[in-house]
Amino acid sequence: MSEQIVDLRIDDRIAFITMQDSEHFNCLSEQMCGELISAINEAYASECVGIIISAECKRGVWSAGHNIHELPTDGSDPLAYEVPMEQLLRKVQDIPIPVIACANGTVWGGACDLCLSCDMIVASDKATFAITPAKIGIPYNASGIMHFINQLGINKAREMFFTANPITAEDALNVGLVNHIAPEEALPALLEEKFCAPLRRNSVLSVSAIKRQFRILSRAASTMSSESFERINAYRTKVYCGEDYKEGITAFFEKRTPQYRGKASDLDE
Repeated sequence: MSEQIVDLRIDDRIAFITMQDSEHFNCLSEQMCGELISAINEAYASECVGIIISAECKRGVWSAGHNIHELPTDGSDPLAYEVPMEQLLRKVQDIPIPVIACANGTVWGGACDLCLSCDMIVASDKATFAITPAKIGIPYNASGIMHFINQLGINKAREMFFTANPITAEDALNVGLVNHIAPEEALPALLEEKFCAPLRRNSVLSVSAIKRQFRILSRAASTMSSESFERINAYRTKVYCGEDYKEGITAFFEKRTPQYRGKASDLDE
């Protein structure tokens, strides 16, 4: 049986969920996603009024995002609706109590989406955020891109996705990606003052109703026609069934720079 890699501690109606797989940079593996979902469910069943997601860091990494070793190479969608990471993101979004990400290190790829799926984010002043699917040749999905557009605006979302360059905690604060930043040693006090104490004294019934409304309204704002979804899926399928996707994964494992040969015109209809 695999060693447990997520810790749950409940303190005065606040659930503190900690990723503890620093040896693998807390990648969002099937096991990690499953344990995070279980911890979130347990926190809600225990009538907690809020959830804090944090991580034990190694070499300054909060989470390296999707586990590259688990990406499919058989032509199936790496970010399909039922994959563990997508299930985790929906659980964080849909659990009807506030979830706060506390990022005290670098946040890569799908872990950025995890943070944005949370209701609020606090970060150390040394944290960085990078959304990196283009480095691996992964066609990100529409729901993930919408998280970034809704949170950051379309121009900053484009910059992050197109360049895969990390942005600093200060930049993340300025564009609204995070709510507060502080030195790492000050994060526990910040969480208590700005989030935990207010959540304990406010009506959890009211907060829960408001969170549900935010979710419904954000989905309503991002509705599109079935034709548009079909076009998106057609573009994405050409990518994850193509050679660049395979090359990105192979290069990652071989620790070399990928040699991409795909052309933009390959997506022309």
